Amino acid sequence: MKTPAETPPHLQLGYDRAVSLAMSIPLDPNHPGGRPPAFLGVERSLTGRRWVERLDAAGRLAALTIAQRNDMPDIVARVLAGRGISPDEAERFLDPTLRALMPDPSTLADMDVAAERVADAVMRGEKVAIFGDYDVDGATSSAVMTRFLRHQGLDPVIYIPDRLFEGYGPNVDALQKLAASGITLVIAVDCGSSSPAALEAGRGFGLDIVVLDHHQLGVDLPPAVAVVNPNRQDDLSGLGYLAAVGITFLATVAVNRTLRRRGWYAPPREEPDLLAALDLVALGTVCDVVPLRGLNRAFVAKGLIALAGRRNRGIAALSDASRLGGPLTTYHLGFALGPRINAGGRIGDAALGARLLVSDDAAVCEALAAELDRLNQERQAIETVMLEEAMAEAAAEIGEGPGPSAVVTGSTRWHPGVVGLIASRLKDRFGRPAIAVAFQPNGIGMGSARSIAGVDIGHAVRQAVAAGILEKGGGHAMAAGITVEKSRLADFRAFLEASLSAPVHASRESEGFLIDAALSARGATIELLDLVERAGPFGAGHPEPVFVLPAHRVAYAETVGNGHLRLALAAADGATLRAMAFRAADTPLGQAVLAARGRLIHVAGPLSVDTWQGRRQPAMRLTDAAEVVGD
Repeated sequence: MKTPAETPPHLQLGYDRAVSLAMSIPLDPNHPGGRPPAFLGVERSLTGRRWVERLDAAGRLAALTIAQRNDMPDIVARVLAGRGISPDEAERFLDPTLRALMPDPSTLADMDVAAERVADAVMRGEKVAIFGDYDVDGATSSAVMTRFLRHQGLDPVIYIPDRLFEGYGPNVDALQKLAASGITLVIAVDCGSSSPAALEAGRGFGLDIVVLDHHQLGVDLPPAVAVVNPNRQDDLSGLGYLAAVGITFLATVAVNRTLRRRGWYAPPREEPDLLAALDLVALGTVCDVVPLRGLNRAFVAKGLIALAGRRNRGIAALSDASRLGGPLTTYHLGFALGPRINAGGRIGDAALGARLLVSDDAAVCEALAAELDRLNQERQAIETVMLEEAMAEAAAEIGEGPGPSAVVTGSTRWHPGVVGLIASRLKDRFGRPAIAVAFQPNGIGMGSARSIAGVDIGHAVRQAVAAGILEKGGGHAMAAGITVEKSRLADFRAFLEASLSAPVHASRESEGFLIDAALSARGATIELLDLVERAGPFGAGHPEPVFVLPAHRVAYAETVGNGHLRLALAAADGATLRAMAFRAADTPLGQAVLAARGRLIHVAGPLSVDTWQGRRQPAMRLTDAAEVVGD
């Protein structure tokens, strides 16, 4: 890495100095009154947010120390300090390794029991079924375990339940069919923790069941040979932030170790390359929106490297169907590949994604990828209609005042496979937890909930189940699924208002749009962005850096694709930067940016390197903007 003396001046330009030079606004480092000043004086942006510098005085000091001690540009140091990285950790953090972060799988409760049982199945040649969830985490978990067992000579069956007709997790009918087909061991991945009745029935059918899960659960464990779940209350591993695919990967490590100890790998039998599965682990980890810290960060960092090799033909085919060029990033995983894999579970065959990820047949992968791409387009059309109705209902519920603590919407016309996306859009638009429910003709509704930072929606949903308001429900702090009778929806609204009012108020009071650094279009170079990328991968719990281009002119703006905006932003010195604002055309932000053609505005968002036809160019994903006073 270059030393500060060797770094071009535009990379050394400090955050405070960059803003002061661009706007001639002195920044107060002491934050008088205990409240940080609005960044660039933006008290209310075009999305209604107050811009705030991410670093406080202590953070700026840490950034300065990181920059000096590790010979790195100021902006990169600020990104690290803004994510809680200390000067002592910085150098090691920039190169996360599995060797340093990989735990002993045995630290997970029941892992050794699970490993012994799966190893028994391998050595006996048993018929095994992988029972997975219908989302990306479930599909990748199923693929990781299936590929591992195939290497051992088994031919496991993958069973993904139908979202509409079977619902989430193991069910009695499915387990009975598996038992009747000769299956003796079922490995439930990304599910099973909340299905005690089904697992008890499965035991009666003669099935041994191993659960590899990460969903929250109570004190009582489901009846299984082993329940490997770092969120069970007696687990001391500290790995509760892992996605199910990460836990499944650790399980393959544990089983492999057990088989090695038993002498299974005597020549000519060879051990599998476990690290080859990191592309799948990265995909599931990013798409399940778990915190990208610790082991997760190493999984994703090394998984992105593995993805560049295109060894998994299913992922490669889906990348091609998604028209992605250049190396895959976490953004591509979360917003291009993930939605297509999920489309099968939402409105098509739930097993399509898992089948794609385990196939090594190029023709099969191409066909499956094309079908998932088609289903995703169909899902987008359904979502557009549903979202318009949901937004209108939510806006009427909120009105002109602060409105309820949580938005709850529902309709008999909605597709239950798309309600999670609707809840997510509502949460983003209104800045509070949101629930969307699709009701069947019999009055039973299947819904999804999405939450904001600091508000545990999964806990609230479990409390509502315990109170008898919901028929079923469970999930994480940020997302949950529910089953509710239409007649109880008003009771659920009232329950959420009573239980979430305080945390939602606290979260909204502390809400601000956090800015990492300011720079000009000329300063957003490939060299700088490559250095910033070393502080990644970015995602949940390790947010993408947000940069501001102060007082840049909207040189060009047009609507493209499915409501996206394509922009060119020009600095005073004539340098320009390309930008995209996704799904923004019909929003207040998009309308204001279109109206600002030829004028100066402050723009904010993540920066990245865009690759097109082999050419690498810096670009911004515009997520907010603000008027320039006096322009």
